[in-house]
Amino acid sequence: MTRTGQPVAREVPAPVGYGNRVNGDDDLAARLRAICMALPEVTERASHGVPAWFVRNKKSFAQLWADGHHDDDFPHLWCAGLPGAQQALIGSAPDRFFRPPYVGHRGWIGARLDGDVDWAELAELCADAYRAVAPAALIALLDAR
Repeated sequence: MTRTGQPVAREVPAPVGYGNRVNGDDDLAARLRAICMALPEVTERASHGVPAWFVRNKKSFAQLWADGHHDDDFPHLWCAGLPGAQQALIGSAPDRFFRPPYVGHRGWIGARLDGDVDWAELAELCADAYRAVAPAALIALLDAR
């Protein structure tokens, strides 16, 4: 209360790590959301403060780091990788793909989103990430499309 008895207006801070990035609908998030949400039984929610996509609300297959993460100070996507994909992509285009921290040892792929993004290639990468974690019945449903 102020001296005049009026309540003090206080801005409630956003939870640490969630801020406006999760709900922000910038171009990167909107484009990735359209790609990922088109896959069967996908949900989106915040994970580690960034938009992330899950199969049946359980298994994560992609995360958008629009503002970068740790030493990777550029917009990028982390996504699950099929066996051998990480090594092949990094080997063929090390300027666009990298091994992300924390999940890279499990075959996940980091894809740079600064510069010219090949959205068709990114859609294929997200579909492969989905296939890496989805149950066989959902993969069959995707392949039947």
